[in-house]
Amino acid sequence: MRVIVTGGAGFIGSHLTDAFLARGDDVTVVDDLSTGRTARVDDRAVLHKLSVTDARLLGQVVDSVRPELICHLAAQIDVRASVTRPAADAQTNVLGTINVLEAARTADARVLFCSTGGALYGRDAPIPSLEDVLPLPESPYGIGKHCAEQYVGLYNRLHGTAHTVLRLANVYGPRQDPSGEAGVVPIFCSQILSGIRPTVFGDGTQTRDYVYVGDTVAAFLAAADQRRPGTWNIGTAIEVSVLDLARVIGEVTGRAVAHTLAPARPGELQRSALAVERAWADLGWRAGTALPDGVRSVCRWIEAGTPDRAAY
Repeated sequence: MRVIVTGGAGFIGSHLTDAFLARGDDVTVVDDLSTGRTARVDDRAVLHKLSVTDARLLGQVVDSVRPELICHLAAQIDVRASVTRPAADAQTNVLGTINVLEAARTADARVLFCSTGGALYGRDAPIPSLEDVLPLPESPYGIGKHCAEQYVGLYNRLHGTAHTVLRLANVYGPRQDPSGEAGVVPIFCSQILSGIRPTVFGDGTQTRDYVYVGDTVAAFLAAADQRRPGTWNIGTAIEVSVLDLARVIGEVTGRAVAHTLAPARPGELQRSALAVERAWADLGWRAGTALPDGVRSVCRWIEAGTPDRAAY
């Protein structure tokens, strides 16, 4: 296939780009490089430095490539940044998605939209959360992703497209910035390996569903090959508390772990885990990487100097 990956110089997007290339697909990457890194992108992919918020330039690229599939991963992903700058979050995550959908419509391309599960369902959702639970997001980031999903569904109804939504749990793995604001697994791994006390916001009992990047990429490929509209959770259905995560990292690294407590951050949920039976039934996909094995891969990557082209 001819594939465009928006956000393809990012953590998940660069791994997905590699996976498409490995099976012989023709891949073009669109990334504004605000958080993405050129060095993550395989030389076989064509990289266009531009933002999905620029409808004109995006349309030109899509028109020239004429892709069969657009995997839309470009996004503002920091929940805290969305709380302090909600308009900027919406500009990227809502208007940027509309631009992608419009460009795809003119090129007759399918869209695989990367949404969120953890930030979408809200504090009262049953755990693990099913896809048909009413979303009640607690942050502008979750609202933006929910709004973007509504546009994806609208285009399917209005234009007869077959676009797909994947609601991701907390994805982790090599290439995720250990010095960034998001991504607790590499942050904790880096701090613990360096003998630094990790900071736990709140009391540490808040839970997340941690899914390995290799499993996440496999879900994208499965959805790409199914060629059907729909919404699927991509996670493990397993709740892991922040304190349990720190304990697992300590066991993997053989380091004693002591942490520092800080106030809870606004807009973040207390509990989150995604039901994944539908992905197995419809896509033939389920996560296969246990948390200690995934953490071990992250630690090895950090110990190797965090190379941009590290595989999972």
